[in-house]
Amino acid sequence: MDRLRGRIRSETGMGAGPWSRGQLAALHRVVHGPPATTSDLAAAEYMRPQSMSQTLAVLEKHGLVTRSPDPDDGRRILITATARGREEVERWIEAREAWLTAAIELTLTDGERDGLGALVRILERLADSDAVSAVRRGPRPTA
Repeated sequence: MDRLRGRIRSETGMGAGPWSRGQLAALHRVVHGPPATTSDLAAAEYMRPQSMSQTLAVLEKHGLVTRSPDPDDGRRILITATARGREEVERWIEAREAWLTAAIELTLTDGERDGLGALVRILERLADSDAVSAVRRGPRPTA
């Protein structure tokens, strides 16, 4: 998966432009998710809130996101995408999908293409899993 992600980034110019991978990932989450706080975004991206705050500051400086008080709780600040931020994400998604579509059509057999839907569903379930990492849990006791 790392090799495929790397290839997609290379082929679509992700990281070659003004935005880092982390900034694009955060912007993608803001565009495609509900309004969220810095802490919400940090948790979703497995980052420290301080790191997410720095990432969002760059995006805000360039007019890709805005901060506004939560209408339900004025103490919370919600991050939302601007029109320019949505356009930036859509441009990257279109490039990613164009390359991946071409790679699938040119490389995979009909049978392999037919199996992609099931593979995607399996990978999504794994990504959404509530399983605790063995590293965080510690070693299993021996019998």
